[in-house]
Formats: sequence, structure tokens, C-alpha cells
Amino acid sequence: MTASMTPKTRAELLAYLAGLGISVTTHDHPPLYTVADSQALRGTISGGHTKNLFLKDKKDNFFLVTVDEEASVDLKQIHQLIGASSRVSFGKPEALMELLGVVPGAVTVFGLINDTSARVKLVLDSALMENAVINAHPLTNEATTSIANADLLRFVEATGHDAVILKVSG
Repeated sequence: MTASMTPKTRAELLAYLAGLGISVTTHDHPPLYTVADSQALRGTISGGHTKNLFLKDKKDNFFLVTVDEEASVDLKQIHQLIGASSRVSFGKPEALMELLGVVPGAVTVFGLINDTSARVKLVLDSALMENAVINAHPLTNEATTSIANADLLRFVEATGHDAVILKVSG
């Protein structure tokens, strides 16, 4: 993948989902940068709301760990759960843009559409996946897209990624 790759837009993502026969609902809102910002919307959007950790190990293996917004994750131990070669740190914004096509504050499972060489390993927290509906940013933090959990798995697999579901939250 080259650094000159143009990330997909929200419209391209929604068209891709429609092409897979996946129906979603997208709500526009002011830009949200934190879980606290997102919780201000709580009355309008039901389902599980995501928090995304873009992580890397010392061998430059990248991981996207998607958990419920309220979940606590032990970053000192998570490498043992997700198959990292070492303790993990947060991936740099440049790697985030190169691999998932998003900026910090807009990290989302939908970014996998931009990871055409499948360099990022996705880990979905089992507690999050108990929700019938999962909510994530559609490549921009100015909207939230609601998708059925089974359809989220279909999307992940359609992008060439494995949907690994593990208990990673405490």
C-alpha cells in the first residue's frame, strides 16, 4: 500500500455496505473526540457504542481493538490476549492514516475498508458483541453509524480481515 492511497469517504463506505446488502442508519452530529462527547448523544442512538484502540507491538504488527465505550482494558496485559509479540503501545497518527485512513478521534472498525493489505488485526471485545446493534464512526467523527452485529462481522470479512472476538475488557 502506498502513502498516496486516498482513504475512502463516508459516502464510499456507505455505498460499500449497501453493495454488501447491509442496511445501516447514520446519525449526523457535531464532531466527537472523546467517549464523554459521545455520551452527550446517548438519548438518540441505541446499541453498543465503541471505543477503539489502535495499537502496535515492537515488530510493527498493528491491532485495532474495539470495545464498549465504558470498557476498561489493561494495556499492560492485552498483548498476551491479542497475540502481539511484545507489550503494545498506541500506533502513531501517521500509521493510523496510512492503514485505516482516519485521524485520531475518528478511529473506527469501518477503517478496515482502507486496510487493503490487511496489515491490521481486528479484535472485537466479546462483551461489545453481545449488543444486537453496534455504533461506530463512518470514517468521520461527525456521524455515528449503527449496524447489526452480524452485519458488522460480514463487513469485516468482506474487507479481507478476520473478525476475532475475544474477551479483552475487564
